Amino acid sequence: MGKTVLLVEDEQRLREIISDYFRNEGFEVVGAEDGKQALALFEQRVIHLIILDIMLPEIDGWSVCRQIRRESTVPVIMLTARSDEEDTLLGFELGADEYVTKPFSPKVLVARAKTLLKRAEGAVAQSAEHTLSVSGIILNRLSRTIFVDGQEVILTHKEFELLMYLMENRGIVLSRQHLLDHLWGYDYYGDDRTVDTHIKKLRNKLGTRARHISTVIRVGYKFEE
Repeated sequence: MGKTVLLVEDEQRLREIISDYFRNEGFEVVGAEDGKQALALFEQRVIHLIILDIMLPEIDGWSVCRQIRRESTVPVIMLTARSDEEDTLLGFELGADEYVTKPFSPKVLVARAKTLLKRAEGAVAQSAEHTLSVSGIILNRLSRTIFVDGQEVILTHKEFELLMYLMENRGIVLSRQHLLDHLWGYDYYGDDRTVDTHIKKLRNKLGTRARHISTVIRVGYKFEE
């Protein structure tokens, strides 16, 4: 499969057994025996799946999961020796995708991992179909979210539609009248200063990335990479 699994487990023998099962299925396995080492490896390597024990030296599994979720949606399977419902709920609240209670079958763990990876790949593919990414600006049509250099930016409905249309037609000069007709409708009776006002607000929210929206004098606007 060519996927890399980060296995975070302080029991060496269990870590070796799980690693063998995953390697037999074509995975590359990177092992960590504590939370601090796990976070360091996560920063150094491309990781496709994390198997994370809760009770760890240095930094516990809860904290590791919380830190990873601040920057990544990589699938996480949490391992625990306890079957406490509150622990399970906390794991899901922190962003875990699966929760496995010890003792468990390594074969079943591998099967769950494969299913989780397929689900994640499907979600990424679906998201990619609805995503525009240009010069540090990432726009998702499905979730209607905008990220600029990794930070989410909140736009109004019309600002979102305006940016999306400019990005979809990047490199093309769009007149104010064309933008009015397409985004406000042919029966809109306002003047083209409405477009200018929205462009100004949009530029303010895009910060340094506002430079990608160029003004074409006496015509309109163009989105440039």
